[in-house]
Amino acid sequence: MSASSFLKALKAEGLTVVEVGDWREHNRNHKGAWGPVHGVMIHHTVTRGSARTVEICRKGYEGLPGPLCHGVITKDGRVHLVGHGRANHAGLGDDDVLRAVIAEKALPGDNEANTDGNRHFYGFECENLGDGDDPWPAVQLEAIERAAAALCRHHGWNERSVIGHLEWQPGKVDPRGFTMASMRERIRDRLK
Repeated sequence: MSASSFLKALKAEGLTVVEVGDWREHNRNHKGAWGPVHGVMIHHTVTRGSARTVEICRKGYEGLPGPLCHGVITKDGRVHLVGHGRANHAGLGDDDVLRAVIAEKALPGDNEANTDGNRHFYGFECENLGDGDDPWPAVQLEAIERAAAALCRHHGWNERSVIGHLEWQPGKVDPRGFTMASMRERIRDRLK
């Protein structure tokens, strides 16, 4: 999916999109291949404040350079595009989970970290403290639903191609505050 197609798909799904800097060329492709891409991964940021969150996800931090995702979904429901190509968001995860995503089947438990997820997933970081108390505004949950559905629609995927980081990598808890099962139901209904 080209950067232009990515932007077009998000806008066609009714999202408000903010293009940040050189997002079309901002990636980690020099560290390895990007693709084939098989799904969408949802994260929470453990940050507060939209501008700060977008900046961290764009630039990264010491030990983990940006981009840390493709799009940042802030509490106001806007999608800030910060990268296109390989991004440092998924890390190593379970090859059985990847096979289930490709086959669009129920996910097995993630019990190993042996496969490069940065290569195979689009990533959306969602502004939230991830403590289980920080609220998820309705407009933000709808933006997550729309963004994932936009990419599924473009690729001809169903809702089973959308996973949370906690379903990919042992020890991860994100996103916390809503379930991926409920989000997949929303995406399924939107794709109908």
